[in-house]
Amino acid sequence: MARRRKRKTGPVKGLFLEAFRAGGGYYDFSLLFIVLLLVGVGLIMVYSTSYYSAVRFKGDSMYYLKRQGVLAFAGIIAMIFVSRVDYKILLKRVKNTTVRMPSLLLALSIVLQFYVLINGVDFNGAKRWISLGPLGTFQPSDFAKVAVIIYVAYMIHINPRALDRVGGFVRIMIPVMIDVALIAKENVSTAIVITLILGGMCFIASRNKKYFLFFILLGVLAVVAIFLFGEGFRMARFNSWKNVESDENAFQTLQGLYAIASGGLMGRGLGQSTQKLGYVPEAQNDWIFSIICEELGLVGACVIILAFLILLWRVFQIAVNSRELFGGMICVGVLVHVASQVLLNVAVVTNSIPATGVALPFISYGGTSVAMMLIEMGLALSVSYRIGTEQEGAVG
Repeated sequence: MARRRKRKTGPVKGLFLEAFRAGGGYYDFSLLFIVLLLVGVGLIMVYSTSYYSAVRFKGDSMYYLKRQGVLAFAGIIAMIFVSRVDYKILLKRVKNTTVRMPSLLLALSIVLQFYVLINGVDFNGAKRWISLGPLGTFQPSDFAKVAVIIYVAYMIHINPRALDRVGGFVRIMIPVMIDVALIAKENVSTAIVITLILGGMCFIASRNKKYFLFFILLGVLAVVAIFLFGEGFRMARFNSWKNVESDENAFQTLQGLYAIASGGLMGRGLGQSTQKLGYVPEAQNDWIFSIICEELGLVGACVIILAFLILLWRVFQIAVNSRELFGGMICVGVLVHVASQVLLNVAVVTNSIPATGVALPFISYGGTSVAMMLIEMGLALSVSYRIGTEQEGAVG
């Protein structure tokens, strides 16, 4: 009887299979549930918020829901896959090179930002997207957030004490700020979020906090300079923020505040918003929180904010229980990313800061944003999955 020959596995496939099989014992089901809950709420609110404009301009009431739903489903599949793959695979070198995956991801992000500036798709005066033909568009700045989290976590992992000195922070900062500078050409809000991710991760990892005061001051001055001396529309947004009731450019902000005020304690009811009927343009995007307040009221808005707080708490717990610095810092990056976007989005909608385009994670319309955020959740789940393995091994 002839022996069955053992099938050889290619090096790349073998690497992923090895990582996939090195799984742990469980998911953090609390985090998984809260993520799926937020995605579900997001799909419901995207449909409710976009129904009017979808019928009027697209001829299909489910136009935005279908596009968001496809990428949300793909993102959930990607999240589950990433959660099962050992995140430490990112520490490996690219085949036949000395380059490691985190550096490659950041370099790819920088290349994509150059491509957007040269050949990006222009929408409403902003060039932020790459056309994928029949598959739609891709926003590289969302990929940049994931790349920066992985890169900064890797740099901290290989030399944890480097951040105790200014020089160590500068060495990490320079490559990331190249990416940020390119993004800022078209998308200042995303550049601010990535800067917060970089600063937050490095601040937490450093034992010397003093020199960060200088960089915080420098960052604040840079943002003020962008608004005061940058392109005219940014100065117009600053003036609108100061004079929301009298400035004609503050129409969207004012209508968003009307939506929040009219919602009251319990809201008008799901689907019953009047401000989404053209008063708040593109309400399904960055201003979706105002429609949530109008339809679900203060109670509904507080429930959603509570869901985000639970999510952040679970990610924090994974970070502090991770036995690998690399995994812990990935979770810190994810935590800072989600927290900064939620705070900025709510602050803009409530006119606490000048208007800037920051999506509400998992809820605002934007397929690339949702998919990339779900991949980040997959990384956090992967870290928790390995914690389960280490603890089981210790018990055994």
